[in-house]
Amino acid sequence: MKKIGFLMITIGFLAGALATMIVTDKVEWKANDLVRWGYFAISMAVGIAGVFVVRAGHKKVHTSETALNKNIASIETALANIVKNITELNLQKDSINTYDIRFKIDELFPNDLTNFVDARKSISHIFGLVAYGEVMNSFAAGERYLNRVWSASADGYIDEVNTYIEKSKEQFMDSLKKIKNLKNPANT
Repeated sequence: MKKIGFLMITIGFLAGALATMIVTDKVEWKANDLVRWGYFAISMAVGIAGVFVVRAGHKKVHTSETALNKNIASIETALANIVKNITELNLQKDSINTYDIRFKIDELFPNDLTNFVDARKSISHIFGLVAYGEVMNSFAAGERYLNRVWSASADGYIDEVNTYIEKSKEQFMDSLKKIKNLKNPANT
């Protein structure tokens, strides 16, 4: 379906370009004589229809039950990894040079943060916008605190590193708990 949509966009674009370039055989011409407005309007309609077809195909693929379930599993796995890594980093913070904590963050977290962000829209598709907002609220706070730890590490502020690693851990743990409760409401 998406391929058909992209084909429609391409045909619409090319036909529109062609419609604007057709020169008549008139000796004297005006600017409006160069554009075949009827053909141009039709080509634009085909291109716009192609955009809608692509969007519909994209939505169908990304909101299928299989994709949604896979994304929720990916979210839970990513959050579990983040919580595990932040807990370990919190335990090791006294034995790691303050300036080196940012390198540990760069090593441990990017893949899981990216996996979570890529799949996050599935939360709203399955559980609704309120649930999405609740999970994202604590996740975003955890991510902000983690970024603050990174910045504090770069600047050598050991007290701030220690404080915000703990705060980040709490927020990510809260996000994981919320996802688990959404999946299994009997656990609440």
